[in-house]
Amino acid sequence: MRHFISVNDVSDLQSLTKEALALKKNPYQFKELGKNKTIGLIFLNPSLRTRLSTQKAAQNLGMNVIVMNMDKEGWALETQDGVVMNHNTVEHIREAAAVMGEYCDIIGVRSFPRLVDRQEDYSEDFFNKFIKYSGVPIVSLESATRHPLQSFADLITIEETKKVARPKVVLTWAPHIKALPQAVPNSFAEWMNKAEVDFVITHPEGYELAPEFSGNATIEYDQDEALKGADFVYVKNWSSYKDYGKVITMDSYWMMDHEKIALTNDARVMHCLPVRRGIELADEILDGPNSIVIQEASNRVWSAQAVLKKILESNF
Repeated sequence: MRHFISVNDVSDLQSLTKEALALKKNPYQFKELGKNKTIGLIFLNPSLRTRLSTQKAAQNLGMNVIVMNMDKEGWALETQDGVVMNHNTVEHIREAAAVMGEYCDIIGVRSFPRLVDRQEDYSEDFFNKFIKYSGVPIVSLESATRHPLQSFADLITIEETKKVARPKVVLTWAPHIKALPQAVPNSFAEWMNKAEVDFVITHPEGYELAPEFSGNATIEYDQDEALKGADFVYVKNWSSYKDYGKVITMDSYWMMDHEKIALTNDARVMHCLPVRRGIELADEILDGPNSIVIQEASNRVWSAQAVLKKILESNF
């Protein structure tokens, strides 16, 4: 593995999942693997779970960790080529990424979409330029279109808590007070389409994901119908892909509560966090026995550690 940007960078999904679960049992087994290696975690957007879990994962492997919040500590980056930089950008990504590559053996990058220009966001130009100019392995800490470390942690959580060999997994849209990216649902769908699950996506009309991400999933516009017999329910808001970045509806009926859970096979409820209580998920669910959101968040360490271990083994 050279870079980790999506599930497509994983050659054997089942093997990597088993490796993550093994690391969870013995976190320090490969403490010498990252000795004298440095990972730079570069954040252009806020983070809680991603920063802490990836930092802990790297330290478990013996790595040095440098964290930089570019939005507060760095120069405003220019990403377009051939421009005269006479506005608010101070440094070009060509030099910035190249210099970071001189200081770090691996770089993790987090950058959200602007939700203005779909073509720009979905081109993943920012990440592609980091790969091109840094000269070192790049790990996505969330991009405009994907959040692969989160999705891998989701798969780990499903694998260790499932009660049947092939569970029914439902990704359901939830209301929110503002427009959110499609990165988490895109990524979750991409991973579930490669996992041993029966996968259903449910949302109001107008919230269809890009076909390359929804893939072979069953699309159901009736949430109650989709939830029937579900073993896992993944709750997440996202804005429209077709009417890009727009909020089409704020229908509170889509919030998960006890009435919705009663339609399922006593489903485990998942969410990537942070979550808006009383909007996306009812308190009774989050604080009840069906919620596995904390276990899911905890598994972010093992998804990151398995990926970093694979990159260290493959490149150094």
